Amino acid sequence: MEFRLLGAFEASVRGHPIAVGRRRQERCLLGILLLARGRVVTPERLADLLWSGEPPAAARSAVQTYIGRLRRALADHGLTIETRHDGYRVDIAGHLLDVDDFAERSRVAAEGTDAAERVRLWDEALALWRGPLLADVADDRLRERLGAHLRRDWLRATESRAGDLLAMGRHERVVSALEAVVEHHPTEERLVAQLMTALHRQGRTAEALHRYDLTAKALRADLDVPPSESLRDLRARIARRDPRLERPPAPAYAVRVREEWLPWNVGGHPALEFCNTYAGWGGPPHSAGEWLGSYPALAAWSEQVGLVDATTVSALLRLARRGPRAATAVLSEAKNLRSLLYAVLTEPRSERAFAAVAAYAQAAARASVLTQDAAGLARWELSPTAGLKIPLHAAANAAAGLLADPRRFTVCACPAPNCGWLFLDETGRRRFCSIATCAR
Repeated sequence: MEFRLLGAFEASVRGHPIAVGRRRQERCLLGILLLARGRVVTPERLADLLWSGEPPAAARSAVQTYIGRLRRALADHGLTIETRHDGYRVDIAGHLLDVDDFAERSRVAAEGTDAAERVRLWDEALALWRGPLLADVADDRLRERLGAHLRRDWLRATESRAGDLLAMGRHERVVSALEAVVEHHPTEERLVAQLMTALHRQGRTAEALHRYDLTAKALRADLDVPPSESLRDLRARIARRDPRLERPPAPAYAVRVREEWLPWNVGGHPALEFCNTYAGWGGPPHSAGEWLGSYPALAAWSEQVGLVDATTVSALLRLARRGPRAATAVLSEAKNLRSLLYAVLTEPRSERAFAAVAAYAQAAARASVLTQDAAGLARWELSPTAGLKIPLHAAANAAAGLLADPRRFTVCACPAPNCGWLFLDETGRRRFCSIATCAR
């Protein structure tokens, strides 16, 4: 079964809605047990929640009646309400809760390395919220008791999404998303700061300053505190029109290609540039070093280094929007190839890594066709039927070309611990990847 609690209570089986509980309190009780996630809830606790701390004398009997009705309604769908230690629990194994789906999607979004991809994931997570928790069966007091942590998680997800949009320069989307949120949560200072920044970037400086005044008034009235130092500082910067607030900071040593930030080309060969889409090879993995955080970044990179033409990349981006899961799978393969290639180039005895890179190159060869250009010369090209894998195959072809080139023996790795980028050095005198400047 699938249960939707983020909004009005809904239950379904394989996409088909089913009726569970004729009474509002029956559905509310089931919602409480589902939110307990397998923990035992006593009848006293259930009665306290269902009747807002003032249960009637017959509350325990009513709870037992509700449990019996729910058991009969759920019996045919594999969901059991068990009696344990004078309490009740629901075993949710094998069943789906939108609350858990939201938590998992939020986790994946927070761990993403590309702002655009994170925004897409935050959008998917936040779209699960159709309204307040148990909107049709719980009042505000019960909602606060059951799901205050969920409301905080929603606010943090909203804040993270807005932060990524600001970093991408999409302040208009921040304004449209946050105006209503801040109106209902005027003391959430980080959200207020994001809205003020976005309004200022839209040229609505007076409104940004007015929003600060409203928040200051709400903080005094609700919490008896002044605005934080950081919010006061932001207000002062907006008032004096600090030019640093006008645009998001760009990553160091980056170029913009198709709305994606990509690193400078410093390696001297496309296969090396492929390895250089990650910075920090010499140290522990860290998300700040990842440039290929999404399939669009991979496609844009393949165009940047001249492996795939612009028309094909545009088609690939449309294809990726229609099949995001397939695109993500290709991106994972590309990152795997990148790690293997880096090992081959930096570890002379990496036979296993070489065999794995060779397998990628052979797959790319099978996806290629022999064509003839306008001058009548034959050349190998990747077939359009390769679809989303075209950038992956192009990188594999570049890797095979470098491994067959004697110049591979002049490949050096930048010694900076936060870099590790590869570059050709036929002189034997270079010590850093690009005049001693290293990607962050």
